[in-house]
Amino acid sequence: MQVVNLCPCGSNNPFEQCCGPIIEGQKQAATASALLASRYSAYVLTQIDYLKQSLHPDKQAEFDEKGARKWSTESDWRGLEILNAVEGGPDDEKGEVEFVATFIQDAQTIRHHEKAQFEKKDGIWYFVDGQAVINNQPLRRETPKVGRNEPCPCGSGKKYKKCCGA
Repeated sequence: MQVVNLCPCGSNNPFEQCCGPIIEGQKQAATASALLASRYSAYVLTQIDYLKQSLHPDKQAEFDEKGARKWSTESDWRGLEILNAVEGGPDDEKGEVEFVATFIQDAQTIRHHEKAQFEKKDGIWYFVDGQAVINNQPLRRETPKVGRNEPCPCGSGKKYKKCCGA
């Protein structure tokens, strides 16, 4: 009897026919939703290099490899549910995918609800940014986002990543 390893994204397809070729660089994601599914599978499988590569080139310098690895390995991934996609098809240049990723961390089940933004550059889909959705409303920052390499807003004189962002 042959054992079929289903794809972690929940597609009911074998990994080798679903997200595997995308993560391994054998083919490109055809849609923003396919890229999202492959990124979820990459978190499940701790494929941190792929997570950085599938991040928009303008955002890769901000990628927190250590944090991504920690989240990936310390979570018990339970499923991905794509709720809605706005554009993001093979002929689009931008798209938004709303999803819920469920995982267990510290014995607590967490449903991460997000609206993710994607952009195609040179024919390749990339993840740009995401906005958490709480109570069906996107989470909005009250203050501007502080970049990792900007001075810490606490006034210490250190970079944010070496101070309050550590």
